Amino acid sequence: MKFCFLTTVALIGYLQCSVLAAPLTFYVAVNGNDSWSGRIDAPASDDRDGPFASVSGAIRAIRLLPVESRRAVGGVTILLRAGVHELKEPLELLPEDSGADAERPFTIANYPNEQPVISGGRRIQNWERVEGSANLWRTFVPEVKDRSWHFRQLFVNGKRMTRARTPNQGFYRIQGSSPQDKPVRLNFRPGDIDKRWADDGDVEVIALLAWADIRMQIRSVDELNHVAVLSGDPRPSNKENNARYYIENAPDGLDAPGEWILDLDTGVLTCWPLPDQDMTRADAVAPRLEELLVFKGNISEKKPIRHVVLSGLTFSYTDWRLGANGYADTQAAIATPGDVRGEGVEDCFIRDCVFSHLAGYAIELGRGCKRVQIVGNEMFDLGAGGVRLGEPAIRTEPFEMNYGHVLSDNHMHALGRVYPPAVGVFILQSGKNLVAHNHIHDLFYTAVSVGWNWGYRETPCRDNVIEFNHLHDIGQEMLSDMGAIYTLGIQKGTVIRNNLIHNVDSFTYGGWGLYPDEGSSEIVWENNIVYRTKSAGFHQHYGRDNIVRNNIFAFGREYQVMRTRAEPHVSFHFTNNIVYFDSGKLLGSNWSNDNYEIDGNLYFDARPGADPGSLQFAGVSLEEWRKRGHDRHSAFADPLFVAPEKNDFRLLSGSPALRLGFKPIDLSAVGPRSKRE
Repeated sequence: MKFCFLTTVALIGYLQCSVLAAPLTFYVAVNGNDSWSGRIDAPASDDRDGPFASVSGAIRAIRLLPVESRRAVGGVTILLRAGVHELKEPLELLPEDSGADAERPFTIANYPNEQPVISGGRRIQNWERVEGSANLWRTFVPEVKDRSWHFRQLFVNGKRMTRARTPNQGFYRIQGSSPQDKPVRLNFRPGDIDKRWADDGDVEVIALLAWADIRMQIRSVDELNHVAVLSGDPRPSNKENNARYYIENAPDGLDAPGEWILDLDTGVLTCWPLPDQDMTRADAVAPRLEELLVFKGNISEKKPIRHVVLSGLTFSYTDWRLGANGYADTQAAIATPGDVRGEGVEDCFIRDCVFSHLAGYAIELGRGCKRVQIVGNEMFDLGAGGVRLGEPAIRTEPFEMNYGHVLSDNHMHALGRVYPPAVGVFILQSGKNLVAHNHIHDLFYTAVSVGWNWGYRETPCRDNVIEFNHLHDIGQEMLSDMGAIYTLGIQKGTVIRNNLIHNVDSFTYGGWGLYPDEGSSEIVWENNIVYRTKSAGFHQHYGRDNIVRNNIFAFGREYQVMRTRAEPHVSFHFTNNIVYFDSGKLLGSNWSNDNYEIDGNLYFDARPGADPGSLQFAGVSLEEWRKRGHDRHSAFADPLFVAPEKNDFRLLSGSPALRLGFKPIDLSAVGPRSKRE
């Protein structure tokens, strides 16, 4: 109480003497003290005043100020000095922490030219060599032995270490059909699973099943019949014959550089460091928290958090938890939350921050979030994906609806390190969002996923604009049934344009560039350049009245354009596109019933000696195809790209595509802009 009273008196006195237009600034430093005023940026020479020691301490002090005083100044700012700010518990922001308005926000930012880290982890020290081993190091963590701390991630010198993995490279294969018994019964090859692993209780199987995964503990092993019983039940969609899997955390699995294992009974952490990691001086961190910052708007009383700015901060080191029965995903790591998350958040700004070494999605904006701008951030080495917008549920009460966000100029990479099906940008029941000028790459599933409804029900997911994004190195042969940009359901007003997409590689089927899946309807797909995809540049499962125009689809390995389901309505209007290929077939899957409009395109088979006259359209000749009403005004000629072998798809003068009315696609603005508007 003494601290609260003195802090309040000091701050009120400051406000009475200050210029009302000036912002009220507080400082936080790792060498600070939460009993100080926080009003100066370094400890005073007499150690009687200085910055706060914690962000939470600064937030508490600001809450003690009269509301009138906070609104009179030009905003309230907390500046963090350099260093690692370890959290004991997640930061919480409440409606009372809101800024007065857009011109007077509540800001948490970095001190100029410094890079503070908000950490959910703790340094692990006191390493010593394991006797008799030239490679292993160990340390004792007492909180692990007394069961108050069980971490599942370890980072050394900023690098994610591998929780003891078997095999070290590649995968084992489930024998035969996909397991559907409850609980899961996994048929394994002799020698792949050890009976003793079931006795440990904490040895896990991670299996990749089409577009999803399961992570479950081994409960029992029948060595005679080569069957392992796992801890949980499969989902009906978790199916793939001869699926791949690996083992994590087996006691004898620590056998390669970069691996580690934690013994819960003894509290001993053992690590085989990488060659450049000296454990006597290494910065080893294990996470203690599962989230770092929570915006808690008051949903029941309809009180949002508004006008909060996060700027120039690094958020790092969170952990994931596995339930007693393990985990089975349905799609896109839907059950995995954000490590910075919010409900009831309006008109806030997250800019120029770094999100790294996390376990979940970096940011999640759920129920009641509106008009949040996420701009200029870097997100990497994440257990799940980058940003989640909306919820699976459809909200009808206006305060609870989610819409109007801006995600621009962000760099997201090295995603899905714990949950491979995670998505770069994941839009569920949310509309009127702008996803623009982002660079998303190095992930194992879809880069941008929009919609969460399978079929033709109307939803709030509409009027989204996905444009000028650079999306590449997607899938990497890890999962199947994915697209660089993936949609679900009716999405009136949604436009997907001017994106650069390449190198989409699935494990079996479904490495597509543009992928309107079940029920995707009334979406405009235009001016995109898509190349080097495994299955096709464009694939529509089923939907109606999509417009696909003025795109370049090049170098699909299996097919160039695919359509799966024949329906009684028009599937799509495919016009004025350039299709350029040197392998595979032009059209794939189901082109029956002719309920699609496809015309005015330019096609070119670049294989030596290819004859346009012998080109097949879903198994029929061009003449028959045209009799069915398709491609009557299309042309078959080299589009005269500048250098397609070097992925330069600019058109030379005299291109026949220009004569067909194709409009050149300018890629100069794709990806993050160095100077944001």
